[in-house]
Amino acid sequence: MASLTVRDIRKSFGTVEVLKGVNLEAQSGEFVALVGPSGCGKSTLLAMIAGLETVTHGEIQIGGRTVNSVPPKDRNIAMVFQSYALYPTMTVRQNMLFGMEARGVPKPEREAALKRVSELLQIDQLLNRKPSQLSGGQRQRVAMGRALVRDPDLFLFDEPLSNLDAKLRVDMRMEIKKLHARVGKTTVYVTHDQVEAMTLASRIAVMHKGELQQFDEPQAIYDRPANLFVAGFMGSPSMNFLPGTLGSANGQPAVMLPGANGATVSLPVRLGAVQMQQRPVILGIRPEHISRDGANTNAAGGGLQARLSLPVELVEPTGAETHVVMRLGDREVTARFAPAQAPKAGETVALTLDMSQACVFDAATELAIT
Repeated sequence: MASLTVRDIRKSFGTVEVLKGVNLEAQSGEFVALVGPSGCGKSTLLAMIAGLETVTHGEIQIGGRTVNSVPPKDRNIAMVFQSYALYPTMTVRQNMLFGMEARGVPKPEREAALKRVSELLQIDQLLNRKPSQLSGGQRQRVAMGRALVRDPDLFLFDEPLSNLDAKLRVDMRMEIKKLHARVGKTTVYVTHDQVEAMTLASRIAVMHKGELQQFDEPQAIYDRPANLFVAGFMGSPSMNFLPGTLGSANGQPAVMLPGANGATVSLPVRLGAVQMQQRPVILGIRPEHISRDGANTNAAGGGLQARLSLPVELVEPTGAETHVVMRLGDREVTARFAPAQAPKAGETVALTLDMSQACVFDAATELAIT
């Protein structure tokens, strides 16, 4: 195992700067996910760690060794690609052994590694098949097996599940998590799927437009997003954003929102006195922190509550829960209800908001106010 350090990494293609001074560190044995929308630079960063792209500026260290000028084959890493990248004319056995044969690993060591890894991934019955005879999930296991037999210091995954159907993605996600728990290798995992990042990683690096927005544990990022982008990207349905003005009501910090028919809605927030100066802000509250009055939900024990009655515009049943879209002034507000508690479209529903879980962002900087 080895640690990974990325220090002030910049990458330019001509005059276009795609990475703008990224800093992060993965501790030995840690699972770090790079997450963000398409084009944010996460795959470029992974390619630089692998040595497939050159570094314009900055330093990459693996196990304390600077590897900027070290060829990919000498970095002791293993990469699993989105497309599996298996040789179609080779059997599973040949695909998994090819790299070790090319490096001159003795045959007894190759066979021992093949047996260990194929049994670990439960593909020992597939060794004589070719990739065309395998399902998508089996191909992905083979791709991971080819990486595992090398016993690398660092695993790199580049959106490995994006080609699989929804159920198989969930199954393979569990397998990757179990695999990491067994082998304990430092892992960097690129995905645009925030659910994958939340479920797999010990820490998440959220990226946007070539910059690192936040690097923290999954729950900390979800509960305490550093800025408006992170708050909106992490979570489905997305956090509700309500523009208003920060001030005070009854001597306590509050956000004043425009309501229906020119009325003003005052919602209490948990901020210190130093942040109470009046200014434009954006209030953020997640759908699960809005409940029907009297419902036994998270809002019941939040400690700081607000009550509203809002008209229901749209109801979306999803099975385990129902998403309800309501109207507050000129803004939509989405809540997640248990199916038995969901109102009907056209109703006006009385709500309790758990304001202890709300976030407040400066409207000018889009940074969280804490």
